[in-house]
Amino acid sequence: MSVTVGAAAAAGFRIQEVPDIAKVAPGALPAGTIAFTDHRDDSLVDPKTGLFRFSDWARARPQQKRLLALYAGYEEPSVTATVNGVAKTVKRKLHMYVAEAKLELARPPASIDLARFVTLPTLEKMDPAIKHRLIGPDEVVPNKDARLSAHNPDRRWCESPTTTICVQSRYQFEGKLPAAIMLLNKLRDSGKQIADHLEFQSEVRIVPPADLDQAAVATLTGVDTPVAAALEQTIVHVNQVMQFGKVLAVLQPSPADPNRTIASMFVALAVESDLFEKRKELEGVPVLRNMVPAQVLAGNSSFNTGTSISAGLPSYSRNRIEAIATALAAR
Repeated sequence: MSVTVGAAAAAGFRIQEVPDIAKVAPGALPAGTIAFTDHRDDSLVDPKTGLFRFSDWARARPQQKRLLALYAGYEEPSVTATVNGVAKTVKRKLHMYVAEAKLELARPPASIDLARFVTLPTLEKMDPAIKHRLIGPDEVVPNKDARLSAHNPDRRWCESPTTTICVQSRYQFEGKLPAAIMLLNKLRDSGKQIADHLEFQSEVRIVPPADLDQAAVATLTGVDTPVAAALEQTIVHVNQVMQFGKVLAVLQPSPADPNRTIASMFVALAVESDLFEKRKELEGVPVLRNMVPAQVLAGNSSFNTGTSISAGLPSYSRNRIEAIATALAAR
């Protein structure tokens, strides 16, 4: 196990890399330690991207898919494509980045108020680089078109009996990325332009424990006590790069001591697989060689900057988990 010291240490936490958070026993973590894995060394991971192929993830980890996919029953979307001059229905392939974390708090779950997370001020503190505004359910793109893969067949997004908000968010890429995107757009035709920002819509809600598959939660967290509370942010519409995203935090009383809380956190991001096919296009331009999507997403490019999404998915997910942990620990 390795320990990463950085932003987490500044917030009073440190990251301890583990192969599987479910195997971290209650009471095994030192105070102020977050057990973390994003599976980059997992044998199931696609070595070219460092991410899971959605189909491999769904087959090998059905419990994880049940909790972290866009909604129950979600599959890779079908699109119409022209192959050799013939229109065919094909699946839009996805790759999944999945991070998991666990920490223990010296207080009972009932003392932790998750409702404060379902507010704009708290979202803004989680990542100041992302700007948000509240929107209504009628403004959510998948609610308006049942043909979209992000359309939830079970309910409308942002309509829930529990505390819920609906958010329109914008993230302006940082550092060298906007200039590199501008150069790339000059080399492409007008129909294939890339935006220098991410625009996305999210549902943020308190999840009723009855809505969660308790057996799936126990499998992922390694904790067999009932879920006391859960918080979920689901990204349901994105302008580019991703198909969906989910951040899930689950609180369970410790089996060893009901006055202690085990918090398990998950980050799942679905990236369009054809993004990785752009490698040759970029390698032909010397100044853009380090902008190969797999490198940028993995945080291994000179274009990675800051602590938000431009830093790459591993840094972004760690920082997001650290921010949630800090807020959970605050009284």
